[in-house]
Amino acid sequence: MALKFDFSNLFEPNISGGLREEDLESAKEKVIEAIKNFTENTPDFARLDRNWIDSVKELEEWVVNFDTVVVLGIGGSGLGNLALHYSLRPLNWNEMSREERNGYARVFVVDNVDPDLMASVLDRIDLKTTLFNVISKSGSTAEVMANYSIARGILEANGLDPKEHILITTDPEKGFLRKVVKEEGFRSLEVPPGVGGRFSVLTPVGLFSAMAEGIDIEELHDGARDAFERCKKEDLFENPAAMIALTHYLYLKRGKSISVMMAYSNRMTYLVDWYRQLWAESLGKRYNLKGEEVFTGQTPVKAIGATDQHSQIQLYNEGPNDKVITFLRLENFDREIIIPDTGREELKYLARKRLSELLLAEQTGTEEALRKNDRPNMKVIFDRLTSYNVGQFFAYYEAATAFMGYLLEINPFDQPGVELGKKITFALMGREGYEYEIKDRTKKVVIE
Repeated sequence: MALKFDFSNLFEPNISGGLREEDLESAKEKVIEAIKNFTENTPDFARLDRNWIDSVKELEEWVVNFDTVVVLGIGGSGLGNLALHYSLRPLNWNEMSREERNGYARVFVVDNVDPDLMASVLDRIDLKTTLFNVISKSGSTAEVMANYSIARGILEANGLDPKEHILITTDPEKGFLRKVVKEEGFRSLEVPPGVGGRFSVLTPVGLFSAMAEGIDIEELHDGARDAFERCKKEDLFENPAAMIALTHYLYLKRGKSISVMMAYSNRMTYLVDWYRQLWAESLGKRYNLKGEEVFTGQTPVKAIGATDQHSQIQLYNEGPNDKVITFLRLENFDREIIIPDTGREELKYLARKRLSELLLAEQTGTEEALRKNDRPNMKVIFDRLTSYNVGQFFAYYEAATAFMGYLLEINPFDQPGVELGKKITFALMGREGYEYEIKDRTKKVVIE
């Protein structure tokens, strides 16, 4: 069953001060231009090249020899894998026995250079039955290269051949990792040259670990393909991605500079994290396409229901009215727990109800409270968490990001604001060709 999108609470008269039909009309022509541009100049991430699946499946017989896959990536090379793992596998997947997993692999993602994180993963794996998937398009990402060096060093120290325990996913032609593949004979997958990291979840970057843990990657692509086709429709009321972009664009112009995504399922936590990178890194730009300073973008914020009803909702209801809130609602959970009758009168209202009933009532209650307070909000409704639905989710939000970039007249596919920090890091670590001196502050305010 396809995803459903409910935009009702973004509009008048459902909320006072909401969008009106004439607001949509004012920007309709521009968003239709964006749709035509997407259709005529389809971004590489939306092409869903069949070779992406085929190249991954060629490694299927090899990967079944491993009990564990450890993904070494960061940013888009890590978040997509995390989103797939948590949304489409049980939350306790990595604690299950191999038999309980039907022979499929556990998947860990090391997406930082925090030594406690790396050590905690190494403590839980058997190197003899572990495959490390090193992912870096450039082959020069400091964090990934550090973790690659650690993994390779530990394998060699334990008498294991790194070529039999490391898979490299990188640019097909250039970069240090491609050089390693060519010179040393490592197995490899390709990151499509025209696909940026945050748009790469449906490429081999995300598909390999998904296949390793038994996720249906064909169905994932089917969902995405159907969604991308719908993204080409010029009728806004048949194109969820265009409606997401247009409504958020109009609200940004009204000062709604924060986009909250609130998932009512712990399994959807990393779908929100994935969205957070996509929206922030794509749309937060200093310059527009004309080179003019615009300092635009919408800050994405993560929330989990019902947990964050007790930490953030007070602000959303009564604080600054500067947010657009998107709920992710899951109608049917894979497992269910019935709340027992304790015999206490005070708890009768909970007795014999499903735990999911309470969670969904919490979502409805939060949505209604926001509506009553005239805070714009919308819903993305999953009937179940399936490969098809998750594929749709990725595709709709990737397209919405492209449309939003067109509306803002910025390039949503670069990230120049990230580069300076990388260069300074290289200089601090002594990488050849990089120099940077951190000058003494003329004014210091330090409390010890």
